[in-house]
Amino acid sequence: MKRRRAIVIHHAPDLDAIGGVWLFTRFAAQDFANAKILFVNPGDTLSPTEIAKQQLDPQDVIHVDTGLGQFDHHTVEKSSRSICATSLVYEYLSSKHMEIAQDKALKSLVGFVTEIDHFGEIYWPEAENTRYAFMIHELIRGQELADQQSDERQLQFGLQCLDNAYNVLVQQHKAAEILNSEGLTFAIKAGKCLGITSKNDDVIKLAQKMGYTLVIRKDPEMGNIRIKTRPDSSFTLEKLHQAILAQDSIGSWYYHPSGKMLINGSRKNTAQKASPLSLETIISLTKELYG
Repeated sequence: MKRRRAIVIHHAPDLDAIGGVWLFTRFAAQDFANAKILFVNPGDTLSPTEIAKQQLDPQDVIHVDTGLGQFDHHTVEKSSRSICATSLVYEYLSSKHMEIAQDKALKSLVGFVTEIDHFGEIYWPEAENTRYAFMIHELIRGQELADQQSDERQLQFGLQCLDNAYNVLVQQHKAAEILNSEGLTFAIKAGKCLGITSKNDDVIKLAQKMGYTLVIRKDPEMGNIRIKTRPDSSFTLEKLHQAILAQDSIGSWYYHPSGKMLINGSRKNTAQKASPLSLETIISLTKELYG
């Protein structure tokens, strides 16, 4: 019979406790995908009576963020601000799996959990701003406020949040790698611009955050083109829209009312047709129209 493992965390699990469970179940799935998740009061361990009741081998029971064991940082020797339960699990798994240690997105996620567990957000710009109510740890707390009777639902909500955050981080790190090695830079009167052929749509946002006034991305497989300018740019894409329509009778184009987005194809509209225009053609039009 296959061993049944168990992960023990505290009631009303916070981001750190959930993060430890997430790492074990997602990145050591061969051992923990079907692990029982059990809850105790903060600081406690699962009693021998409860271990027997759950038909578990004591060696298969792991405590995370409680119990003062290997994966609990609430001890004097583990009191550093750079350590939390999630980081302890991460270090353990990284020592056994090289691909985990090399995962930049995962390292970023663990760093965020550690910062939050030590109330690092107090040092953020405008720390009292209500925008931070939308952060993952606050949403988990909101789940607790809305449903105080279910540790399990709070855990599952947090696990889904971490899945989603990790997916975004993977795309962002890939985008950073792409921008470091690919793309055509050019300039117009309003500032520096970038044209790039990539499936990764995150390159647009990241490039704008890096200071590019305008970014043009063409999908190498689907052929769709997305053109965006920074919200604070001094011009609109109306002239470019008209110039494109004069040359492209096939592609479906959407000109956003803000004047800052010109979209040919989107997951939001699967009926749109890709433009046959090349990235170089769009760049040439942009330089001609905006100098």
